[in-house]
Amino acid sequence: DIGDIIRGKDLYVGNRKEREKEKLQNNLKSIFQEIYRELKNSKAIERYNDGSGNFYQLREDWWNLNRQQVWKAMICGAPKEAHYFRKTCSNGNTPTEGNCRCIDTNVPTYLDYVPQYLR
Repeated sequence: DIGDIIRGKDLYVGNRKEREKEKLQNNLKSIFQEIYRELKNSKAIERYNDGSGNFYQLREDWWNLNRQQVWKAMICGAPKEAHYFRKTCSNGNTPTEGNCRCIDTNVPTYLDYVPQYLR
């Protein structure tokens, strides 16, 4: 879901959550606007100027470039009792028995492009 949030594709439900989404999206727009302003390459400037001020392509490319670092930060900083995977992911004693992915080599991206409502 962090990738969906960054790319501007996260689903929110409810009035209170809608206000939170708007605040978050405005913050992300501001962050990616700053990144856009720092671009020097004319092809990059043309690629990322979507006219809407949302910078969706820039967000998508930023996520693809930085997702491994984001996942590593989340997993390395998580307390030992935190669980990313549910126990239904395997038949063993641990949630990822036989299916564990090393964060240093393979980021768990197999859900990145599955719409949230299908997860």
